[in-house]
Amino acid sequence: MDNNTLQIKLKQRLNKLDSNDYDNIEKWQVIEAFNKAAVEWSRRQLHGGNQYKEGDEFSKRRIDDLQRLLIELPLTGTQTDTYFETDNFPTEDYLEFKRISASAKNECCPEKLTMSVYLSEEANVNLNLRDPLKNPSFDWAETFCTLLDNRIRIYRNEDFDIVDPVLTYYRRPTYIEFAGTLNPYTGLTSTVDVESEFKDDIVELILDEAAAIIAGDYDNYNQMQREQQAAERSN
Repeated sequence: MDNNTLQIKLKQRLNKLDSNDYDNIEKWQVIEAFNKAAVEWSRRQLHGGNQYKEGDEFSKRRIDDLQRLLIELPLTGTQTDTYFETDNFPTEDYLEFKRISASAKNECCPEKLTMSVYLSEEANVNLNLRDPLKNPSFDWAETFCTLLDNRIRIYRNEDFDIVDPVLTYYRRPTYIEFAGTLNPYTGLTSTVDVESEFKDDIVELILDEAAAIIAGDYDNYNQMQREQQAAERSN
């Protein structure tokens, strides 16, 4: 959906018939409200906070709607005696962890062995390392990882090294921009038009969310409630 249509549809959601109540909305407000709505919509679908309680891959619709946000990042880092710790993390656009894939190798088996890497709680690291069913095992091709301070630790032992780790994660939706309009995040005037990356049917839902945000900012709680219900009912 192009940005002109997006703005027309947003004002249509807000204005009463034959009124221009919301025609004084600044374009940067439209940008901020739409981008905020896109992030909120994405987080709700990932968490399963929608009316059907469906998380990110609970149905074909969720898989289809959210696949656009899935991205892979090869990880680099340092090997210690007990874990591989990354030194790169997607802080700019990171939204939610999906999985870690990695391989392992050792002197006896120089060919890479694909590992199953499970996400674990940092509080349970010592327990996992002592548990023969959960600790890192080259023979069983299994290990676990944790997240802390924008770093990922993939645990290992003296039997093998971690190689070729890749993080798969959900990124934040790309922010829209209007050419010639102040970017509310940078304070600079945008030189290009950046349209929403979502399908038009999802943009329609995000527009209802954005209209609810603006209506709430203007203390129009009836309109805010209507748009929130419209967004969730069509989800």
